[in-house]
Amino acid sequence: MHPVIARRARLGLIISAVMLAGCSNGWSGTAPRPSAPPATPPGTAAAPDLLPGMPPPLSPTDVYAATRELSPAVADQPTRVYVPNSESDTITVIDPDSFQVIDTFPSGGREPQHVVPAYDMQMLYANNDLPIGSGSLLPIDPRTGKAGDPIPVRDPYNMYFTPDGKYALVVAEADRSLDFYDPHSWAKLHDIAVPDCAGVNHMDFTADGRTALVSCEFSGRLAVVDIAGLRLLRMIDLPGGRSGMPQDVKLAPDGRTFCVADMMADGIYVFDAKTFDNTGFIATGAGAHGLYVTRDSKQMLITNRKEGSISVLDFATGQLASKWRIPGGGSPDMGNLSADGRVFWVSGRNNSEVYAIDIVEWKLLARIPVGRGAHGLTIWPQPGRYSTGHTGVMR
Repeated sequence: MHPVIARRARLGLIISAVMLAGCSNGWSGTAPRPSAPPATPPGTAAAPDLLPGMPPPLSPTDVYAATRELSPAVADQPTRVYVPNSESDTITVIDPDSFQVIDTFPSGGREPQHVVPAYDMQMLYANNDLPIGSGSLLPIDPRTGKAGDPIPVRDPYNMYFTPDGKYALVVAEADRSLDFYDPHSWAKLHDIAVPDCAGVNHMDFTADGRTALVSCEFSGRLAVVDIAGLRLLRMIDLPGGRSGMPQDVKLAPDGRTFCVADMMADGIYVFDAKTFDNTGFIATGAGAHGLYVTRDSKQMLITNRKEGSISVLDFATGQLASKWRIPGGGSPDMGNLSADGRVFWVSGRNNSEVYAIDIVEWKLLARIPVGRGAHGLTIWPQPGRYSTGHTGVMR
């Protein structure tokens, strides 16, 4: 048995049972919540017109239903935390059982931003986004933790994979472009210019995989992108105006809404996943930044970087269930949950450290010194059938 699965069996379920609704069913913060959709037999796709080649969702009401168990494809990969240190140009590797740093090596470029798992879960890639107009991906073998030779890629601030696995989607922030590469040869195949999207940053895909919602950090906007047709569909201004600073984007479990963190508005906006209309706002805390759905798909963690806290959104009520502050302060940014769902690993962007947080008992397990500018860390492996990228968004 994989050690993470064994640990999960000992720990048991981490969140009390509640009905799946809230932000995920289009809750607006002011209007009554609509009734639940009719029941659909298990295994039925959430949408009849999936992106060709995309694995059908396991559940019509939970796009994350496959993220409960580790795939046999990662059975030989030891659990490690990989931390890109943007200001030190290094990658730190942590053993999550001992909370000890076991390796640090050069990132192979300048300003590594995120460590991104490949679609097929067989490789990790550190994104080096400098110099502007250039950049590279550093491949890291998750079996050995060792790095290979850097792969030249233009301006990879962030990277995702289309849900059919056809493309590696490089978020070229400075170039205001979404670049589509062959994920094996790394030949560039397509690009979508997003000239009115300053600071193109994070994204997530609709349940059918055909459309992506993309944040524009420095222009207070969002881009709606047709993944199937490889084109920009429209731009959306945040309700707070161009002074907003949208960050992470996450599709709610039932696929009906997107949540978008805004560091300037100090909370998350909710958008309808079909019309892309704004349907509400939830205040979470100063510097709302990263969004992470819990392993049972009932809650979402929101990192509030400016105030050093984690907010917990309950999807059943559409309200915050709690807020927890890091003892002694901190700057929680990007990370992911352990495979058993109990420990939240997150970088301290402004503190050169990583936090391991027990989200059952809500206590700080470790504060681990790493390099300067710790950013988009991943704990790997993650449960799921395939990775859509970022720090390990799995489906």
